[in-house]
Amino acid sequence: MNTCDLVDQFADEIQVAETIGLKHYGKQQRFSGKIQTLTCFEDNSLLKKIVSAPNVASVLVVDAGGSMRCALVGDLIAALAVDNDWAGIIINGCIRDSVALLQIPIGIMALGSNPKKSSKLDLGEIGTPVSFAGIRFESGDYLFADEDGIVVAKRDLAVLQ
Repeated sequence: MNTCDLVDQFADEIQVAETIGLKHYGKQQRFSGKIQTLTCFEDNSLLKKIVSAPNVASVLVVDAGGSMRCALVGDLIAALAVDNDWAGIIINGCIRDSVALLQIPIGIMALGSNPKKSSKLDLGEIGTPVSFAGIRFESGDYLFADEDGIVVAKRDLAVLQ
């Protein structure tokens, strides 16, 4: 899975994210899977519930409103996601425990790092489309990420390669 090749081969079927600001934090820089969406703002309680359930090779796309005031994912939640077979997490917001995340075998991209924990109020919305990085992410679509960027398609293009 190489995003450059996907763009070249399937240009009419994909969206290419504007990844300015999004950085890799997990050990895996290349990851892909079926998208599950979450909208939450400075509250990671639903995020933790989602990654606590098995979801083989899926990618959680979280719109945290671009908040840089607290982190939604740290080493404990990332390890929980690995234990439940998630391929990756992309956050329009922050992570924490950045050094520890580099050792955890999952793809994680976020806008930045902040040591402050989020609130735990069970606020948010699961499964609704989210838009950031210049594209729209929908649950059930497929995401492909690597060192060059993020692309999204309505079907699993990796099986066609």
